[in-house]
Amino acid sequence: MKACVAAFVLTAGIGAVSASPLEDMVGIPAGVLVMGSDIGPADERPAHRVTLAAFLIDRYPATNARFAEFLDAVGTHNAKGERLFDFDDPDARIHRAGSKWTADKGYERHPVVEVSWAGARDYCTWRGKRLPTEAEREYAARGTDGRRYPWGNSTPDRTRAQFAARYNETAPVDRFAAGASPYGVQSMAGNAWEWVSSAYRPYPYDPRDGREHPAAGPVRGTRGGGHDSPAEEITTTQRGRNLSRNPASGHHNIGFRCAK
Repeated sequence: MKACVAAFVLTAGIGAVSASPLEDMVGIPAGVLVMGSDIGPADERPAHRVTLAAFLIDRYPATNARFAEFLDAVGTHNAKGERLFDFDDPDARIHRAGSKWTADKGYERHPVVEVSWAGARDYCTWRGKRLPTEAEREYAARGTDGRRYPWGNSTPDRTRAQFAARYNETAPVDRFAAGASPYGVQSMAGNAWEWVSSAYRPYPYDPRDGREHPAAGPVRGTRGGGHDSPAEEITTTQRGRNLSRNPASGHHNIGFRCAK
């Protein structure tokens, strides 16, 4: 199959003016994804075809600076009492500065971590968006040609992704232009795993089987690999089977991006 590369760029709201290049969204055309892999770990099997409608996805993951704006507007818990951000975890890179939540100096453009699944869901809603499904996240990273990494099949290096790094050693989300997906989506491998809307359930993927229910509770999928992942965990099909990911808590190596 030949990868479709005719992506188009839109801002965070259709017809709106983006406040920052980091808020740009990329249009992903409708198509058929061969999801998963028959040669990878058991939770990636079987490879199967999923038909997807066109959608938009953030070019970059949510950053500490952007999530700090959300905390200022919403707070650390929602109306249901769900914890949105582990602000008291030493791995968090957002802290109170007077009356405002502020990204730590030097970490403004790094991917936000320590966000619970509910926090990622609520942030995307607050921005007029939603979390991508697991199928959408794989499609945006992989395209239609079955590539192993967002940039193709060549071995990862530090020009393409942040991986095999020290604990909590994230990098700016816009550092790895050479690691772009076939649609121009950035930072889809390494740096921080990303929450998706889908519950972590066996394949084949079926959006009608309850895995897309928006209520917090089941363990949710994570995609992309983190800064402390080895190369084999930053592939386009990796689902994070060995990752600690209680959805009610934040984690030092899990962030997110939004779709619509």
